[in-house]
Amino acid sequence: MLKRLGTTVTAVLAATAAFTLTASATATAAAAPGFITGRDLPPHPASPWSTGPVTKGLPEWPVFCLEGALPKANAWHRTFNTEFDTGALQISVRAASDSAAAQLATALERKVAACAADWLRKNPGGTASWQDYGKIKVEEGAHVYGVHTSIPESEPGVGLYGIGRDGSTVTVVKWSQMGNLSDAPVSAFKKTTTTAVNKLNP
Repeated sequence: MLKRLGTTVTAVLAATAAFTLTASATATAAAAPGFITGRDLPPHPASPWSTGPVTKGLPEWPVFCLEGALPKANAWHRTFNTEFDTGALQISVRAASDSAAAQLATALERKVAACAADWLRKNPGGTASWQDYGKIKVEEGAHVYGVHTSIPESEPGVGLYGIGRDGSTVTVVKWSQMGNLSDAPVSAFKKTTTTAVNKLNP
């Protein structure tokens, strides 16, 4: 009888330990990644950055160039604003595995690289261009792109996109303002992208 009781207690303890480990792993997977702050963004010459809260899910409005490409599951975002026309956004997604994250990062890069051409097909009267600013050696890697669009009788717009990965977590940082690719702070934004990837899993 005592032997049976001891076996039962051992089994219960083992099951409890397994459940605790599983719960802990689930909680870790569901936890928000680390995010940048306004201090990590390229400085604006006339306005400080205001930093919004880290919010579960995707932004309310689709992200230009990445419409339909970002999964809603295990996604978080944070928005940044200045007093002028310059804004920024970071979105991070925890994928199911490293390989799934790698596939997502590749898909996002392709989407941004094709953005200018896709936009022109929908806006034949406008002009658009893009620039590949190269890869960054940080964790599993990052890539920076620039996209410029303009329609007649309207101000041109420019956006910088940093897409990077640390393990199973993918992040996208987007900086945008009125202007052209020549106005974009590429060097400073590469530092922002590097910081964003380094902060994902502190």
